[in-house]
Amino acid sequence: MTDDQSIDIPPSFVALFVTPGRIKPSLGREEMSARYELCEDLATLLTEHAKTVLFDLGITEADVLERCELGLLGDSSVVSATEARWVIRRLAELLGWDDPGDKL
Repeated sequence: MTDDQSIDIPPSFVALFVTPGRIKPSLGREEMSARYELCEDLATLLTEHAKTVLFDLGITEADVLERCELGLLGDSSVVSATEARWVIRRLAELLGWDDPGDKL
């Protein structure tokens, strides 16, 4: 078993790559594992930044998440818009904040 096969990719992430009306994801397991690891790492790395922004700027959690998402969607982004949305939802989960859903 390779490392890629031992990674447990959550269904919420797999769903990003399943075209409506289909069952099978559009990415192979290896590529999806790499994308998942990148997105999970981004969410984890953003936790301290998000806490700092919340404290320093005194804005709402939703505003912090919105700013983080805008940063992820910049011109030099390494994630797609749907991956960025997943990262933000995961970030909220890691911080114990309300899930922004599709409100941002």
